[in-house]
Amino acid sequence: MTEVRNDWTKEEIAEIYNRPLLDLIYEAATIHRENKDYAEVQISSLISIKTGGCPEDCAYCPQAARYSTGVNVHGMLPKEEVVAAAQKAKAGGASRLCMGAAWREVRDNRDFDKVIEMVQAVNELDMEVCCTLGMLTESQAERLADAGLYAYNHNLDTSEEDYKRIISTRTYDERLQTLENVRKAKITVCSGGIIGLGEKVEDRISMLKTLSNLPQHPESVPINALVPVKGTPLADQAKVDIWDMVRMIATARIIMPKTVVRLSAGRTEMSVIEQSLCFMAGANSIFAGEKLLTTPNPSFDEDMAMFQLLGLKPREAFKNGRPKGAVKKEVAAE
Repeated sequence: MTEVRNDWTKEEIAEIYNRPLLDLIYEAATIHRENKDYAEVQISSLISIKTGGCPEDCAYCPQAARYSTGVNVHGMLPKEEVVAAAQKAKAGGASRLCMGAAWREVRDNRDFDKVIEMVQAVNELDMEVCCTLGMLTESQAERLADAGLYAYNHNLDTSEEDYKRIISTRTYDERLQTLENVRKAKITVCSGGIIGLGEKVEDRISMLKTLSNLPQHPESVPINALVPVKGTPLADQAKVDIWDMVRMIATARIIMPKTVVRLSAGRTEMSVIEQSLCFMAGANSIFAGEKLLTTPNPSFDEDMAMFQLLGLKPREAFKNGRPKGAVKKEVAAE
């Protein structure tokens, strides 16, 4: 069985990333089969519970208030609408619902109280619940954990060295502190990055080093291909090459062998053949449903047809156990 390490060097990761492509895919696929039911892919659905108007300046993001991107700003969705979306996603095969709010940070106010209620309501559908709400304190993470939050997403986006080129309104250390707060609350960590931002290969390797050298590997690492949006500073970036995605996924699989590697944004630009190479290289999760917050995504029906063709099957919820606040009611009543 492959050893789980938290002491990878940039040189070691670079050597893996730059291997001949077929050798790289073969090694990643071998490790994937050792550690996972490789035909099992988690389907997650993403819903924007509060859209646009964000004070941050993330250069890729259509929800930043300072860019004119045509995104309609809307406040918090009603809980009933979120539950209905979760039910639809579950019927489509999703076992996890991720709720995103365009905030810089969580504030202890009525909107956060509403998020807590949403987390509890979606839990009752027997789905894993994930949130991505910006920066989070220890006490806020505890509240989410008590409500039954399964995962918290907070991406690093790029390397520490490249970070200031992409975002100036918060620091890399603040991102890492949020991940630490999430971990202390015993919520699973979902953290990855975006390629195609104009970064160098060295930046990709540095980001993977940071993720793989955390005290505990993230349970989930999303690998996103930039979806350029008109009005953002990165609107004119070239489409990410599929081989770059495959290299990132394969390298993540090798250095974080037990982590769920998510083939995330950018799938609409990929053929089924290209996506199948990503699954071969170790991806074992996707986001499904027509939208990823504000950008297009393949539909559930398209994905189910692809799963059938490739012999893949959806992963069940809570495969690795339930968090403290997500115990089923009949269990809690005993």
